[in-house]
Amino acid sequence: LPLDRWFNERIWVAESALTPDDVYWGAALAACEMLRSGCVAFNDHYFYMDRVAEVVEQSGMKAALTWCQFGIGADKEVGADLAGALAFVDRWQGAAGGRIKTILGPHSPYVCPPEFLREVSALAREHGVPLHIHLAESPEQMENSLKQHGLTPTAHLEACGVFDVPCIAAHALYLTDADIEILARRGVTVAHCPITYMKLAMGVNDLAKVMSAGVNVAIGTDGPGSNSDMDMKEAVRFTPLLQKYHTRNAEALPGDAPLRMATANGAGAMGFGSAGALEPGRAADITLFDFDKPHLYPRHDLVANLVHSAKGGDVSHVIADGKLLYRNGEVLGLDEEKIKAEAERHARRMVNQNMKIVREYKA
Repeated sequence: LPLDRWFNERIWVAESALTPDDVYWGAALAACEMLRSGCVAFNDHYFYMDRVAEVVEQSGMKAALTWCQFGIGADKEVGADLAGALAFVDRWQGAAGGRIKTILGPHSPYVCPPEFLREVSALAREHGVPLHIHLAESPEQMENSLKQHGLTPTAHLEACGVFDVPCIAAHALYLTDADIEILARRGVTVAHCPITYMKLAMGVNDLAKVMSAGVNVAIGTDGPGSNSDMDMKEAVRFTPLLQKYHTRNAEALPGDAPLRMATANGAGAMGFGSAGALEPGRAADITLFDFDKPHLYPRHDLVANLVHSAKGGDVSHVIADGKLLYRNGEVLGLDEEKIKAEAERHARRMVNQNMKIVREYKA
């Protein structure tokens, strides 16, 4: 479905039936999948985030967690209003031995009113936490923002103080040159999720232009609703491929650029500045790949092999803060068989409930 119909006819409807247990088992399933593709840390912007934090504790992973807020009335929030989201931020900041970071998360400029964006920005400054928000995902969002505010979505967020604190902007696909300058000047990180852009036909921006201006860009998977899986290695491969296709430049994102975008760039944006590189004194966050596979021969260019040929299934070990989390097909901190069974059970309940809601919605 196109983005607007995907949101309005499926996602908003489905999420109205979410329970905390749905989120817990979904997050646990995602953790298993992420670990299997070599992912040590993730940034999540969703609901019932205390349950996601439990999964982080149990799995040994690292995470920057955001309880999404809409700002259009307490009855429209899922699981917690702004006060509840702030309580989550304070309760979980630095938990799990420092493996959990917390962030405030207004959903987007097209949902959140300006006064709410200003309020959340002020709270983020007061509590010393970053913000996470969706930004400039479609041409229609650009047009609507110009009509409503006289500003692009990026300029509007700056005017509302959103960029007064460190900020992760998801997507940021439609940017003017002035928008790119704002993002660079304010130190905003763009979370780039290439598979979502292809699946929902959202379009894509020119990352070389954005990054050459000084904007930090990190690679993400987005959620399984828009990606279909959580394979971080797949996202690393498709990031340069989509850029080459979009720009008609075979040299787009060469060498190890995608690896840096998936490691150091993302780690720093999430608040894990000591991660993202194998150096003395840095966090021992390590993913090992089994290179003894036919598709990884010949091995004269290991970087190219890792970016373009390696698959999530080639991951053999995942280590976070020196602790082994995944080894030769086994997720060590989670009961994967139980998680799969519970996720299947909860998903069936959700689908049955959601289809009932969809039918009522369409009626």
